[in-house]
Amino acid sequence: MGNQDQSKQKPENPDHGKQKPENPDHGKQKQRNPDHGKLKPGKQDQRAHWHDYKSPGRYMITLLKGNSPEQFSTIDCERQIKEWERGVFSTNWTRTGKVIADNLYNIRNLNPYLTTEQYVIMPDHVHFILAVNHYLDDVLGNYIARFKAAVNNIMGMTGIFDSGFNDQIVTPQRNLNDLYQYIRSNPYRYAVRRLHPEFFRKQRNILISGKEMQAYGNLFLLRNPFKISLVVHRADNDDVFNRKREECLYTAANGGVVVSAFISPREKEIRREVEAMNGKIILIHNRIFKDREKPERHNFNLCTEGRLLLLCPMAYQSFPSSEHPSRRQCLEMNSVAEALASETTA
Repeated sequence: MGNQDQSKQKPENPDHGKQKPENPDHGKQKQRNPDHGKLKPGKQDQRAHWHDYKSPGRYMITLLKGNSPEQFSTIDCERQIKEWERGVFSTNWTRTGKVIADNLYNIRNLNPYLTTEQYVIMPDHVHFILAVNHYLDDVLGNYIARFKAAVNNIMGMTGIFDSGFNDQIVTPQRNLNDLYQYIRSNPYRYAVRRLHPEFFRKQRNILISGKEMQAYGNLFLLRNPFKISLVVHRADNDDVFNRKREECLYTAANGGVVVSAFISPREKEIRREVEAMNGKIILIHNRIFKDREKPERHNFNLCTEGRLLLLCPMAYQSFPSSEHPSRRQCLEMNSVAEALASETTA
């Protein structure tokens, strides 16, 4: 039967021999899509497309653990470590962690213009400050890929690291000591998360940017050195809005924090995108929580996940709470967001 089927004659195409109608657009120059190259809604773009990744500068690089069975390190700490206070801890590298450390130390083998300035090897990720001291002959991402491949080769397996990497561009205005301290304090933050999960669902009154604030959620977000404020003005055209959106999504995708009151519909749109990529947010709002009162479910869940910090100026306790802040409050909250994004709490 198989041979008989193969010998069957194909039916004749009724259009065979007919002249195809001429394409009316043939020969015309294609118009350029005005949205070409723009970040599409919901797309997680981890690279800053406006930046030259061959140029000299500094980057904070984060590599996440892949599916390899061994962790990179273990963390030992005092069981008595208190919330928001320094404790005693130590990072103990596994064999994988030692191989990673050796390759970070010898990263010049990939390119003599690369230098590792500071690093920490955590159980499931690695942070390091990478200095590029001369214009490179290849983009940074390819050197990171070679670094990961070198570790895989020494370990004799693949999947040591997760795919891709996170980067934050360290601008000349950044205080390097703040970055170094942020990296060195990773084990401490890890210990608090493990020993005190309730830390992320308590309200406190603290002084921030010269203002007394009521805080609820992950206070460690204040210590993140890569914060960006988001304020969308009515006068912002599409180009300005898209640039702000791209910078916020880049920051969020690479472990930074977006700080905003998220008042306008366009600001709320960006917040939804940041949350969709598991980004971190500091939300400036105008409602003082009463004793034992909690945020609504969505915000509460983000707080317990460590992805949200709610801040409200204590001065607002004399005003009736409202979902629609006054114009004066909007301006004040935007000012707080901009001030927070420009400083780092060590």
